[in-house]
Amino acid sequence: MKQLFFIALLLTSTLVISQDNTKFGIKGGLNYNANGDYFESISETYQNPDRNVGFHLGVFGKFGDSFYFRPELAYTGTKSEYEDEAFSMKKLDAPLLIGVKVLGPLSVFGGPSFQYILDSKFGDISIDSVESDFSVGLNFGIAANFEKFGLDLRYERGFSENEASFLDNNGIDINDRVDTRPSQLIVSLFVFL
Repeated sequence: MKQLFFIALLLTSTLVISQDNTKFGIKGGLNYNANGDYFESISETYQNPDRNVGFHLGVFGKFGDSFYFRPELAYTGTKSEYEDEAFSMKKLDAPLLIGVKVLGPLSVFGGPSFQYILDSKFGDISIDSVESDFSVGLNFGIAANFEKFGLDLRYERGFSENEASFLDNNGIDINDRVDTRPSQLIVSLFVFL
């Protein structure tokens, strides 16, 4: 997995060096983390608005104009509900996105996203272990880029199977597991510096 990261970094570095139009900025927004069927999950969220809504805040670079490379680094907090208990996770996300302008200010993009889990909780139960703190996923979406700011909507899905196991208050393994792979819709507002 780490080899894939370094190969992607090498290939995109070549692209970055050949580009003249370079911008940097900050971004932030909301994440909607779904469990199972999106439409069923959204209807449940309508009744309880903060049910699966998280946030992210980070920095990015954009190299190129019509065809671009956009590496990002974001601190993300997600929340999901499993059987009336909240599973929350804090992580660092590092998407490496490649995009292309399609019409006016609109562009489409996609690429791998590398995640490092910093902390996770399930209700009042402490998490014994997450199989791996490092995982890989895919981001793809659409963006509207204006002169000083932009907005994007993307879907993220984790590829790496990753589960967490739990201990009760006495340190006894409950033998319950939760899949920690992201499956979320992400809305971001970004500002070029």
